[in-house]
Parts: sequence; C-alpha cells; structure tokens
Amino acid sequence: ESICSADMSFRRGVVRQSKFRHVFAQAWKTEHCIDDVRVSRVTWDTSLCAVNPKFIAVIIEAGGGGAFLVVPIGKSGRIDQSCPTVCGHAAPVLDIQWSPHDDNVIASASEDCTVKVWQIPDGGLTSPMTEAIVTLEGHSKRVGILAWHPSALNILLTAGCDNVICVWNLGTGELVYQLADAHPDLIYSVSWNKDGSIICTVCKDKALRVIDPRRGTILKVKEKVHDGTRPMRAVFLSDGKILTTGFSRMSERQLALWDTKDLSEPMAVQEMDTSNGVLLPFYDPDTNMVYLCGKGDCTIRYFEVTDESPYVHFLSLYSSKEPQRGAGFLSKRGVDVNKCEIARFYKLHERKVEPISMTVPRKSDLFQGDLYPDTAGSEPALLADEWIAGQDAPPLLVSLSGGYNAPPSKHRDTIRSKPQLVSQDSGAGAAPPSAPTSTTTSEDLLNELLAEMKALRAVVLAQSQRIELLERQLARIEDGDV
Repeated sequence: ESICSADMSFRRGVVRQSKFRHVFAQAWKTEHCIDDVRVSRVTWDTSLCAVNPKFIAVIIEAGGGGAFLVVPIGKSGRIDQSCPTVCGHAAPVLDIQWSPHDDNVIASASEDCTVKVWQIPDGGLTSPMTEAIVTLEGHSKRVGILAWHPSALNILLTAGCDNVICVWNLGTGELVYQLADAHPDLIYSVSWNKDGSIICTVCKDKALRVIDPRRGTILKVKEKVHDGTRPMRAVFLSDGKILTTGFSRMSERQLALWDTKDLSEPMAVQEMDTSNGVLLPFYDPDTNMVYLCGKGDCTIRYFEVTDESPYVHFLSLYSSKEPQRGAGFLSKRGVDVNKCEIARFYKLHERKVEPISMTVPRKSDLFQGDLYPDTAGSEPALLADEWIAGQDAPPLLVSLSGGYNAPPSKHRDTIRSKPQLVSQDSGAGAAPPSAPTSTTTSEDLLNELLAEMKALRAVVLAQSQRIELLERQLARIEDGDV
C-alpha cells in the first residue's frame, strides 16, 4: 500500500524535524476493554461513539427505538444486558456529541426527526433514561449531524436529511438561526471554525461551502472538492484552513488541504488507497495533527499539518486485524500526561470497545510542556446571548500541567428544562401562555387543547416515520433492489 511519497519524510535529503514523527499507537490490553456492547448497525457514516474525561457513550442496537450506552470512562469488562441506557428516541440514534462546556451533558440526533439533550448523573446511569432535559423539533426528516459551538455556552448546531441547518439556544430552547436554502442536497458534514464565527460544510453536490450562520450568508463555495461520488468530510483547522476527505474519480481515498483565502486549488492532496470506507477525520488543534479512521478499515492513519511544503506530512499508521465500526476521540483534557499520551481513541468492534493510546516516547518523567500547549477548557468564553448579539471569542485555554481537574461549573443547569415551542418558519419562540383564570371552564379548555396538541404531535411523528419508510422502499425499488 503506497501511502506517501519519499518527500513526505525527507526534504532535500534532510529528515524533517518534528516531535510527532515518532508517535506510537498501542491498543490497551483485553482486560481494559469493554465487552458485549451491541454496537449499532445503522447505515449512517458517523463515528457512533463520543468520549469525554468522564464518560464513554456508544450508539447501540435497540429494538423498536433508538438508544445509546453511557458508562464511566474507567469502565472495563463485560456490559450486562440489563445495563441501563439512554433510550428516549422513537427511532435509531444517528449521532451523539458531548457538550464541550459540561461533561455531564450530551446531545443525540435521531431518525425520529428530533434532537434531544440529556443530563447524565455523575457515576453514570442507575436506571434507563427516557426523559431528556430538552427536545428540539425543527427538522422534517431524520437528523444525522450535531456540532456544539466551541466557545459559546449552550449553542448547538444540527443538520438533517431535509438539507436544513438549525442553530439552537438550549438556554431558551429556541431555534435562533435556520439555513434552509444553502444546500441543494444531503449535507455530509459541518464544522465550526476556532472561534465559532463561521462554519464549513460539504454536501452531496461535491461542493465545500463556508457559511456565516448568523447572517445566513454563503461566504465561499468551491465546487468539486473531490471528484468521487462517495461521501466527504470537512474540518476547520485552528489557523482557518480546511481539511477535507473524499474520493477521486477513480475511487481512491483522498485527503486535501484548502486555504479559505483562495479555494481555487488545494494546497495539498494526498491519495491513499481504493477502500470503500468513508474517512472520518479527527483533528487535534494543539498538535495540529489529524487522524483518519475509515469505517470498515483496520488502520488509523495520522498526519501533521504544518506551514512548510508539502503542508500535510504523513507520520505513521496504526494497523490491527479487526476492522473498526466507528471510533470515539477523547478530548485532550482526558489524556494521561504522565505517560506522554497525546491522543486516545476508543475503537468500536462488532461487540467490543477498545482504547488505543497515541504516545510520544520520552525518557523523562517530568511534564512535557512542548507536547501539551494550553488546551480548550470546559469554561465557555461567551454566553449564548453574547454570541447571538455578534460577539466572537476563541475557547478559554487551561494548562494540563499536573493533570487536568475541572473547576465546578458556574453554568450548571442553564439548559431550559421545557423549551418554548418553536415556529419552524420564523425561528422565534412561541408566546408564553397567558396566566390561567380561576374559572374551571378555562382550565378544562386548556387541558383539552394540550391533549389535542399531544395527539396531533404523535400523529405527525407517526406520519413522518411512515413517509420516510415509504421513501426508503421507493428508493430500493428505483435502485432495482426489490
């Protein structure tokens, strides 16, 4: 497998200097893995796993609905069948993402057209969790993409198969921005830039777009980022460049680097192999390294992005016998600085979760400051209203010297427990109900209306699920599968 040309490591006969040239990947021993996890078989190109310094979450198979498993990060051994799960969705879960500002808060997106936000108790679940603290209803088709704002509290972006992007303020439950006309086809991925002022997206029409979500304007478009028809991914780097993964016309998997100031030509393109799996990029802004995990691959490739040509430098690849169904990428606050661990993956097998550590070999036992620049902490730089009003700020940084201990959050319980009903067209919250009168008639009428609304909502949900099922059957008939 020809992975890189000779000048990736050698330039003018001199070895390129980098402290990450010898990053070493090692899987943890079997006794530290988690077994008997029924990893979801959903046909959606997502990582199926989300990890933070407290918890591991994995989307699992669930009969008749959607569920995901949440266990403390130190958990190992067998998961009992009776282990409680988060199981409040009416259809399979497609994506899960932990809040960057509260390690107990996780969002989930589902085929039932909703996004739910959950508060996980310290120590994990003791009983099945069916009640979310917020349910967001603004998409007309299944929702497959979640992206928390990197520095503003309680701002969550969602993207659905209705080709619509929604930005929510979880503090009020309001839909604050909606981009309904920016994408003519299925959205493959969405990524915020470092300070959360703009996003980049890739779409089934093969175009890369840079968008200002608050103004609702498309700032830049690059057609045919990758020529192949299979799904792509795009991620913003900390210096404002964009990294994309996709396929060439000959179905070779590619990695490309783009300068947002000039999208006419890529700064660098790496061609890898002709495997079918979509390459999921995991980017570490502290080391400027990107890890590529292909679904169905047995390898994880990793690269370093620098300012010197050829800009994208292949470092190495971790190879194993078992293919990965997905992977979780631990946020930097959770790595073991005493072992010079710079990244950790949680690789999903058919029925197992296997941690893989990326370390830089060092002889000294002292804290290696050059490997650990200050990293994004859990304290938000902005409140939601400040970001909505037009302010921008990069994440607040913390030192990892001596290990990371999260300060008690000043913003706990700021997510509204019952969001206002949202008008899908205007994005404005519905007017609060007027104060109830003392007459029994008004109360009866209100109860009747609420019951009717509940029944109508159930009908709409059932109809949308039925429509989606019929659409799938129609697609299979058109493809000649039936």
